Amino acid sequence: MENNNVPKHLYFYSVGLSYKKADAEVRGQFSLDAVAKTRLLEQAKNDGIESLIVTSTCNRTEIYGFAEHPFQLIKLICDNSNGSVDAFQKVGFVYKNQEAINHIFRVGTGLDSQILGDFEIISQIKTSFIHSKSMNLANAFMERLVNAVIQASKRIKNETEISSGATSVSFASVQYIMKNVENISNKNILLFGTGKIGRNTCENLVKHTKNEHITLINRTKDKAEKLAGKLNLIVKDYSELHLELQKADVVVVATGAQNPTVDKAILNLKKPLLILDLSIPKNVNENVEELEGVTLIHMDYLSQLTDETLENRKLHIPAAEAIIEEVKEEFTTWMKGRKFAPTINALKEKLNAIKVSELDFQSRKIADFNEEQAEIISNRIIQKITTHFANHLKDDDTMVDESIEWIEKVFKIKAS
Repeated sequence: MENNNVPKHLYFYSVGLSYKKADAEVRGQFSLDAVAKTRLLEQAKNDGIESLIVTSTCNRTEIYGFAEHPFQLIKLICDNSNGSVDAFQKVGFVYKNQEAINHIFRVGTGLDSQILGDFEIISQIKTSFIHSKSMNLANAFMERLVNAVIQASKRIKNETEISSGATSVSFASVQYIMKNVENISNKNILLFGTGKIGRNTCENLVKHTKNEHITLINRTKDKAEKLAGKLNLIVKDYSELHLELQKADVVVVATGAQNPTVDKAILNLKKPLLILDLSIPKNVNENVEELEGVTLIHMDYLSQLTDETLENRKLHIPAAEAIIEEVKEEFTTWMKGRKFAPTINALKEKLNAIKVSELDFQSRKIADFNEEQAEIISNRIIQKITTHFANHLKDDDTMVDESIEWIEKVFKIKAS
């Protein structure tokens, strides 16, 4: 696939890294917060890049966009994160044109998620597109592509059971706690961080453990109070973190800090403690494992849990892939049409110019020349010729770019 409605030396790329090759520490180096994303988009604009979107979650950091060379997009990620080009080359990926389109479909529909069937990423893609569009960095191709991915995601969610028993890192963490902590309903649970993952984890804890001893701490206290009000939980000040850590049997850390906020120096334990770190970058220093009785579990481990639910979901992959192919085919048809339409229009103009010239010549040469009939016949012939060319370009086996080049060369036309 050549890119659409942009100069021919540009290509559509997907570049980034994900949990598949990059561990949590490396992903943390490349993570982009809201400020960094805006800065990246501004840099892209200054670099003359026409259209791109950027996503950064705990499992992946990716750019989808048009460029002459993928390094232009890789550089944007590295310039606006703590990651390096050398590190990217070891764990990153580059997909081009059709492969890049295939990739965004799999990501947006949960087939590429760390936990199969996790649809949280599609909201990230929507938000990323809105952000890019607000900065005039989303062309018609990107808008149509994102809408197609959203459509496929909705259909898979509604028409298959790939998200049955829907799980995510937050739900997997609760499953782990319930399987590994006896009498969980009577234990003291501390949740540190009430962002999206923290909120989801908290709601799952309340729902599944029936625990009434859950304490929330967040750097911004009013956010914790909003969540606590909904779930009837306790909120403590951030300054009391070290005291609450001593009381807890289970600690879930889900903050957005760039450096560890929990380490062995602030732990003074008199009983076993299970710590689940759901943060990217890691927010719990691994030195806590030097303390007797401490068990530290990171989200990478939780994501590897293959329970019955996840195994059952795999049975629905073929149905999901069939939906993707159907929606993708519609998008490809639109994309091809959009690509060759200017050439067909230019061809029609060329043939009309030939017709006008020839009718003028024949009207002066032939007595009683019926110009009206000749006009009707000529127009029908032009319509049939251009339809033949259009059908050729629509054919799946056609090398569209080469054919367009050939038509333009033969008829000496240039599509606008």
